[in-house]
Amino acid sequence: MSAAPANARTPRREPVVETPMVREVALRGLAYLRAGLPLHLSGPAGVGKTTLAFHLAHQIGRPVVFIQGDEQMTSADLVRGGLSIRRSRVVDNYIRSVVRTADDYREQWVDGWLTAACRNGHTLVYDEFTRSRPEANNVLLSVLEERVLVAPGMHTDTLPVHAEFRAILTSNPGEYAGVYKSPDALQDRLVTVRLDHPDVATEVAIVQSRSGLPEADCARIVALTRAVRQRARKGGTGPSLRAAVALAGVLKAADLPVDFSQSAVAGFCHDLLGAALPRSENLATLLGAAVGPSPEDVSGGGG
Repeated sequence: MSAAPANARTPRREPVVETPMVREVALRGLAYLRAGLPLHLSGPAGVGKTTLAFHLAHQIGRPVVFIQGDEQMTSADLVRGGLSIRRSRVVDNYIRSVVRTADDYREQWVDGWLTAACRNGHTLVYDEFTRSRPEANNVLLSVLEERVLVAPGMHTDTLPVHAEFRAILTSNPGEYAGVYKSPDALQDRLVTVRLDHPDVATEVAIVQSRSGLPEADCARIVALTRAVRQRARKGGTGPSLRAAVALAGVLKAADLPVDFSQSAVAGFCHDLLGAALPRSENLATLLGAAVGPSPEDVSGGGG
């Protein structure tokens, strides 16, 4: 795995739509982080956990180190970015007719992502941390509690965590495929904020922000997406906000109206939304009903 950059930079972030719901969650999260508490954003796919994490990191104002959870991740990958080999050569040409050379190879420590964040006081965004095996994340225990990173192989073996270091972790619910249960010892060190699908007003505002379509068109797309979500097949979560954004984006790119009676528009709806429905449910029924939100929903109704 590649080494962490010497100077982490805040990655490009998606603009955050400031609705009352988003502001309330962001203010709570920022308060925890400013108090030095590690924040855990938990919720189903597509609810904006990563976007919110980057938004909070930007508010803190420190460089960001980004990690994405992976089953192959180990503690060593988090702590050590690799060992570079330093070569030095000495050429002895004291006697012109005799040349003697000596090569000296030495291993040099290279900081991993977590070590770089702890050393320099960066904000760590660990996305989908429960997709890494639990034993890989054990290294976080001392970092979050004792504020010390245990790093065998480094010249000191331990590293005091910088006072400005902050951690934001995200995860999907435990029933998702490929997700490991977070150890109780780690979960106990985190402040968990559970996120669900946004309310109607927030979904409409986000779809409009991403697509540029008129609000009324975005409201119809969101209403259809939410109707499909409510009827999602057993055990599934249904289409997320990503599907609504994708549908709005493709209709704008194809220069098609948000008219579900058109066969081309219905085809995109089937591709992006239909797979979530049980076999007994027909998307055509929802499309034929010309689903549209009520005026009170658009103005900020419930989730």
